[in-house]
Amino acid sequence: MPSYRTKLEPIAIGGAASLVIRSLLDRQQFADPLGEAQRQGISSASWPLFGLLWPSAGLLAARLAARPVRAGERILEVGCGLALASLVGHRRGADVTASDCHPLAEYFLRENLRLNGLPPMKYRHGRWGPVAVPDLPLPAAAPAGDFVATACVVTGHYDLIIGSDLLYERDPRGDLAAFIAAHAMPRAEVWIIDPDRGNRRAFHRHMAAQGFALHETRLHAAGTAGGADYRGRLLQYQR
Repeated sequence: MPSYRTKLEPIAIGGAASLVIRSLLDRQQFADPLGEAQRQGISSASWPLFGLLWPSAGLLAARLAARPVRAGERILEVGCGLALASLVGHRRGADVTASDCHPLAEYFLRENLRLNGLPPMKYRHGRWGPVAVPDLPLPAAAPAGDFVATACVVTGHYDLIIGSDLLYERDPRGDLAAFIAAHAMPRAEVWIIDPDRGNRRAFHRHMAAQGFALHETRLHAAGTAGGADYRGRLLQYQR
């Protein structure tokens, strides 16, 4: 594996047992020896963000922990990062697929499944919008020990699509809403936990154009030791 520093810590989840999660030690890291991140348009500044635990992810995991497991229901987490919510749902027996575009997300998911004694779960490559950098050829042979993601792309349709802190950049074409709509069942529900980012209103318009109605709930959670209180919103869409 490329050299980067990680940490292990138990993560408390409201309404569920804690999980042991391996995450990046900090965000001052970048390693892309095979050019995988560059092919996805992931900059050195944004590269480590997938591997950090964000407050919105914890709130999404708690919401999924409180949802009854429904026979036949298919759940997709988009932009999963460390896939905390997916791990919670999978542990409870839900049919969950985690997805992300980061080349190391699948590796961290496998490792966190192993650390918690959980069976394998589905992971798919999921990206919305144009790739900022043209595809680059893969090297003829990967250096020994390097991890090359092998996931297939997201296909099929899902009853519940979830995500946390996805509205971090402008999306004038509505690519995220289009991606969600393309993988949602005709009757589907969408949950997005958003820490009051400024792109929320535009996302509402794009989701409405895809046939989704919005119910919005304000969220306030006390911060952990040394951390600020969390203020954000649960965006629930249905069509």
